Amino acid sequence: MTEIIKEGSGHRTHIKSPLMRESLMDRRVLAASDTEPVLPILPNTHVVHIGGSSILDRGKDAILPLLDEVVRCRANYRLLLGVGGGARLRHTFHIALDLGIPTGGLAMVAGEVDEQNRAMIQAVLAKHGGIALHKDQYAELPLWMASGMIPIMSGMPPFQFWEPPTGSRRIPHFREDYGMFIVSEVLGAASMIFVKDEDGLYSADPKREPDAEFIAAIDARELLARNFPDLIIDRAVVESMLHARSTRRVQIINGLKPELLGRALAGEPVGTIITVEKGAKHGK
Repeated sequence: MTEIIKEGSGHRTHIKSPLMRESLMDRRVLAASDTEPVLPILPNTHVVHIGGSSILDRGKDAILPLLDEVVRCRANYRLLLGVGGGARLRHTFHIALDLGIPTGGLAMVAGEVDEQNRAMIQAVLAKHGGIALHKDQYAELPLWMASGMIPIMSGMPPFQFWEPPTGSRRIPHFREDYGMFIVSEVLGAASMIFVKDEDGLYSADPKREPDAEFIAAIDARELLARNFPDLIIDRAVVESMLHARSTRRVQIINGLKPELLGRALAGEPVGTIITVEKGAKHGK
């Protein structure tokens, strides 16, 4: 039973807990809150994020074979799809920047663009159980998964006007890749797979530098330390992996080779795998 404590001249009432009477600004108190293992909410779910400019903007020649593979894999795996915004998102950012819209406003309109792609992918997958997932429907995910549905969601995290400032740049730091990574982390998902239009991570953009080094596997700390000028996924994903409790491994595959999705879901080391070094405690 919860213990109620009354003390002091004013008879303040407290509920006994390690956080009793303490400020949640105190770093020592915050560090002491890591006392219990994190509950995996949907540990059998695989989160798959489909890139906007890399896959969706290419049209049916890229999208339909990949979605056929999604449907095939759905027979053996519970899949949650995320979609990016692509070229329309970049065009929207350009207009918003020209108008002087602040970073939080850019994040707000970006989510609306992603939702258009979500609607299109849902329409294509509707006959296979594709269903649009809105952010207030997360509680229904267990039922949808058990029913064999394929939820599709916008990857843009719902910071909206509360998007953190990004210093010298106005483009939001936390975008679709990061949003889907956080979904995977919260659900305790079985895997987090990013579907792009390259075989994985390179030391530079291989479209511009054909001699760029391909990296099949790398630790998140090493990747950040190498400070590549460009990354195939949001840098915020790699930064957040250092603090993750559930999703400490992400995989990047080439969606133009749709058969790789099934192999990745089966645990094969295709594409690039980024991990947090085994034994490294989160936040350290």
